[in-house]
Parts: sequence; C-alpha cells; structure tokens
Amino acid sequence: MNIFRKYRYMPFGYKLMLSYCLFIVIPVLLIGYFANSVYLKSISEQIESSVNGTLVQMSDNVSYKVEDVKRVSSFFYFDNTFATQLRNFEEGWVGYEATINFFVPKIVAYKDASNSNMWLSLYFHNKLIPEVYRDYKGDPLRLLDKPYDIYRITRIKDKDWYKNYPEEKYGSTMQWVQIEDDKKFNRISLIRRLVNPQVNSQIVEFGFLRQSVYLSDLFDTIDHTKIGNSASIYVVDENKQIMLSSGDSKTSVNGVWNAENFADHMVIEKNIPSLNWTIAAVIPNTIYEEKIKEVRLLTFVICLIFAFVFLISGALMSNYFSRKVNKIVSVLNSFQEGNFHKRINFKGNDEFSQISLALNEMGQNIGELIHKVYVADLEKKEAELDMLQAQINPHFLYNTLSSINRLAKFGELNKLQQMVMDLAKFYRLSLNEGRILMPVSDELDQANAYVNIQKIKYEERMGISYHIDPAILGFTTIKLIIQPFIENVLEHAWCADRIHIRIVGTLETDHILFKIIDDGVGISASILQQMEDPEESTNVGYGIRNVNQRIKLYYGATYGVSIFSRLGIGTTVSIRIPLEKPRDFKSDRY
Repeated sequence: MNIFRKYRYMPFGYKLMLSYCLFIVIPVLLIGYFANSVYLKSISEQIESSVNGTLVQMSDNVSYKVEDVKRVSSFFYFDNTFATQLRNFEEGWVGYEATINFFVPKIVAYKDASNSNMWLSLYFHNKLIPEVYRDYKGDPLRLLDKPYDIYRITRIKDKDWYKNYPEEKYGSTMQWVQIEDDKKFNRISLIRRLVNPQVNSQIVEFGFLRQSVYLSDLFDTIDHTKIGNSASIYVVDENKQIMLSSGDSKTSVNGVWNAENFADHMVIEKNIPSLNWTIAAVIPNTIYEEKIKEVRLLTFVICLIFAFVFLISGALMSNYFSRKVNKIVSVLNSFQEGNFHKRINFKGNDEFSQISLALNEMGQNIGELIHKVYVADLEKKEAELDMLQAQINPHFLYNTLSSINRLAKFGELNKLQQMVMDLAKFYRLSLNEGRILMPVSDELDQANAYVNIQKIKYEERMGISYHIDPAILGFTTIKLIIQPFIENVLEHAWCADRIHIRIVGTLETDHILFKIIDDGVGISASILQQMEDPEESTNVGYGIRNVNQRIKLYYGATYGVSIFSRLGIGTTVSIRIPLEKPRDFKSDRY
C-alpha cells in the first residue's frame, strides 16, 4: 500500500510480476493440485491392489490347507478296497486280524499323508468292527500328534449335524462345520459321508468321516500385520458368522459380519473358493490418511519449491526490466523538470537500447534548444536589469555624492573617507567584471557596503544585524539579489523615524535560504499580490519581480523569491537559491 501511495499507480515491475504469477506460478500450483489428486487416487488404487494381492495369497494358502484336509478325506471316500473290506468284515479272529493288519495301518497311512495336525474320527455302520478310541479328557489335538478314533455310527445317529447332513452328490458333498466341542477348543471339522455307489447301482452310506483341525492352523497365514498394524482381517463363513479375526476386532457385532459397521474404513473382501468363505480386510482411514498426508506434504513441498524458484526468477526478471523502465521514467521526469543533461545507456541492441539512444538524442537536442532560448531570454532580462540599474544608480550616486559634499563641508573627514571607500566597493562588486555569478561572500559584502553608506546617512535611526551561517560562504549566487530588497526597505518601510533590518543566511538540506526581515509598516495584501504577479505591468515591486525572474531563469522554477508581510508588523523576504560551488567565472560572461 505504501508503494501505491508513493506512486499513485501500480509500477511496471509489479505489473510484470503479477502477470508472471498469473501465467506461470498459478498454472504450476494448479498442475500440482491435479497431480496431487491423481496421485491420491493412485495411492488408493495401489493400497487396494496391494491388499487384494495379499488377500489372494492368504486365500491360496488357506485353500492349500483346506485341500490338504480334503485330500485325506478323499483317500477314504474313493478307496473301494477299504469299503469292500468294511462290508465283508467278519467277527472273531479274522475281523481282529483285518483290523490290525489292514484298517489301522491304512488309517494311519492316510492321516500321516497330511501336513496338517488333525483329529480323525471314523464312524461305521458295520457293527462287527471294533471301536478304537481313547478317553482324552480334553482336547485330543493338544494331547496327541494326529490322533484318530474308530466308532460305530450309533454314537452320532441322534446328532443334529448328522441328521441334517445334506443329500449325497457323489464326490462333492462335504461340510466344514463346528460341531461338538469344536467351538470350545477353537476347531473346525470337515464332515463327509463314506459311501459305496456299487450296491444295486445306488449310493449307500457305510460310514461317516470327521476331520477336526484348529482354525489357527487352517488360517495361520491370516495376519493383519501383512497389511498394516492398524488393519483387521476377518474370516467369515457362508452364514456371515465371523470364524476368525486378526487385529482390532472391536467393531464386530456379536460375531456377525456386516460391512456397514465399517463405513469409515476401506473394506476389501476375497472369497475362499474351496470353503465358500470370505476373507475381509478392514483398513482404517488412518493408514490411508497417513499416506495422503505424506503425499500432500510432498506435493506441497515440491510446489512450494517450484513456486519459490519461479517467484525468485520472476522477481529477478521483473527487477531487471523494471530497472530499465524506471531509468527511462527517471530521465523523462528529469526532462519534465527541465534537466536535460541526464543520460541513460543500455548494453545490447534491443528495444531498450534503441529507446535510450532516442531519449539521449532528444534530451541533447531539447537541452541545446532550451539553452539557446534561455540565454536569449537571460540576456534580455539582464539588459532590463542593467536598464533598471542605469536608472537607479545615477540617483543613488547623486544622493551619495550629495552626502559626501555635506560631509566635506562640515569637515567630517573620517565619515567622508568611509563613504567613498564603501561607494567604490559597492560599484566594484556591482560591476563584477561583467560576470553573472559571484561568491556569496561578495554578495554579502556588496550589500554591507550599501548598508554602510546608508548608515552614514540615517545614523542611529537605522539598525542592521547579520545572522549568516559561515557554511554558505563557500557557495556562489547570481549578483544583486540582496541589495535591492534592503533598498526597498529603506525607501518604503519606514515606521515613524526608525527601522531595523535583519539579514539571515542559512544552509538548508539542498539549498541556501536568505531572509531580509524588517519591522517596518508592512505591505498590504493588494500591493503584495501585484508584486508577486509576474504578469503585472505596473512599476510596483518591479525590482523584486526582476530578482525573482532572474533566479528562476538561472536556477529553475523551484527557486526564487517569496514575501510574507503584515501591516504594522513588518515584512520578511525569503530568497531561495541552489547549492553551487565556485567555478571559472570567465565562463559566465555574455
């Protein structure tokens, strides 16, 4: 805002920088925003793909273990020899020998063919087959390695899981269920009917098979940490019952799976074909949001770096061109203020160089033209001043000679000598060997010589005091700028029979200020307006206007004379000239 108050407009550099930001930085930020959106979508897809891949691997591992258990059941199911022996089983020694030498070795061989730790239970319809079982008093799988038992079918005839077993479809009917004490010991059982399809071309059940395994063994690859520490994995059966969970399972409801309970999570489900169960992965948004935050932070940092680089490069470029434009504007402002000496030089052969050459040439041409006009006008004004001095000086000289005659008549030789010396000094300094400029000290000496002559005439009725800063004596001024105002005071400002004049000279920041202060009658506002009006044709204040115009013509419009006066109080004349050091005065002759 301070910049706009200073210039009252938006500088070229700011416009260039603003346009640069609009067409470069903003598109970069937009690209960053869209890139971030695309990347976030990619992360979501990547997480989903990764979790899908993990679930597929878990499903394959579970299917392998399920198939391993199924494979053992298939050994019994499709072994016709085993079925034939059971059907032809005899009581007594023959049956005992068949049990010891055929059934038990075959059962042990089939169960040992599995890599899984399972409890094998066989139920037969043949009442002649002896039962072989143990009183485990606990979980068989914890007491023995791959235990097995042989029972008669009568033990399960009244069990609901046996009575409700589905109708047999040869080779495919089987069930994974939790029966008996499976839930208690966190097991699950594969139950399968053993049939002989060759009896009267009908499928006839001769036994029943139960294989119990730990859920933890069957689903040992279900591990939520493979997805993330905050993730959860649920194994859901076909009835939407949660059979196993890994990770935070607080959001499950009564062991029943419902995806709506995880509305604020990412839920990915994968079927286990061999079980017709489902593995459901629940990923909290925190994992997704952490990656989103990382991506957003990375995108923000990259966009910030690029924006910073572009802003710095834009600022440098804007500064480079704005400095050139500002130099051109500075030269134009100098031309507008009347200073045609300022020049600019740009390297290269671009448009700025051509503008600088044109401006320099224009400044030189206008400067020369103005100088010619100025010299002609100055000569005219100096001629007018000389004419005015020619009119005043004889009158002043006549009065002074009359005073000298009076002093000689009364024999006041000292005053006579002093007046003659001051008169000679006054005219010597006034002539100034035809130069326009003179040292400030000489200007003050000339005014003092005039004052000394007048003091001899007016004596104690006239008071004079000087307040001159010694620092201004080393500068120069055009001649005859103080004496005309002292003379004007002595001719027009008397109040009764006395008057006091103060001559002040001070060094300001960039100029010299003279003040001629009197305590005379003052000047009325109407006369003061006539004196300050450069177009006024009357003789009122002609000498004052002459000095003011000479100063402005020589130094410029910012310098000159200003008058403040109040009737009955006095008048203050301020003369403002620039700081100029002495130079070769011969160059000021015209």
